[in-house]
Amino acid sequence: MATSEIYETTFDEDVQTDSSAKQCPECDGRVTTNAVETVCEDCGLVVDEQRIDHGPEWRAFDEDERERTGAPLTATRHDRGLSTEIGRGTDANGNTLSGRKRRQVARLRREQSRGRFQSKAERNLAHGLGEVRRIVSALELSETIRDQACQLFRSAQNEDLLQGRSIEAMATASVYGACRCDGLSRTLEDVTDPARVEQSRVTNAYTTLNTELGLPAQPVTPSAFVPRLASELDVSDQIRQRARQLAEASESTGATTGVQPSGFAAACLYKAGREDGRWLTQSDIAEVANVSVVTVRTHRDTLDELAV
Repeated sequence: MATSEIYETTFDEDVQTDSSAKQCPECDGRVTTNAVETVCEDCGLVVDEQRIDHGPEWRAFDEDERERTGAPLTATRHDRGLSTEIGRGTDANGNTLSGRKRRQVARLRREQSRGRFQSKAERNLAHGLGEVRRIVSALELSETIRDQACQLFRSAQNEDLLQGRSIEAMATASVYGACRCDGLSRTLEDVTDPARVEQSRVTNAYTTLNTELGLPAQPVTPSAFVPRLASELDVSDQIRQRARQLAEASESTGATTGVQPSGFAAACLYKAGREDGRWLTQSDIAEVANVSVVTVRTHRDTLDELAV
């Protein structure tokens, strides 16, 4: 039986349709077509199979040979990674291009770059996602944080939150919001340091994201900052564990409510170091925690009063 006699002219292989052009050749029953095959509803006879292969085009079972399927979709690019990327200097086999060929490729790259964006919104999205990738790379964060931050920036643009605000500030706020949602110990100063915008604008952008999008951000506790500060100070595991015990005990009493978590964690490390016989200076700990010496001293007095 011809395919044209079964399928409609505007057939969509993902939508089940009825075919009244022909009946079942066995029982004259009703024939229907789905995404895979054409069958009879009465006797179950498979009249014809779908000739479109929905699977991958490669047949190799070695992962190193699966090359023709292309890179996976990614949220870190404005076009999900589907645009063409023109290389520089060499061809696909790594051979050096001639001078004439390099000039031709440069002209193609220039024209391709001009036609990448269909609107101003796409250009802003590409700029913002590039800024997110740069900040994540400078902070040495994971790819999971990078993807979440890029998706958060997309959501901000879809909700028209970029209007009247700096793209760099919103990108930085997206990175900070992703860190807060994952419980990562990063302060606003840490995220703003590699950014190209003032901290006040990042604070306003994050407040807008948190209010309009309802981010599931949890409060950052001092115990979450202890491992990172201890690693930067290169202290022993015993001091690290004791500082974490001090922080968790203080959290259970409610003494850490409303305080800067990095400053309280620095005070816990200072007190644990003194108990272990290693005299860590307040200035060194305050510099690592990005707080003042007065803050460390104040929280140390709080720990002495708790006697934990």
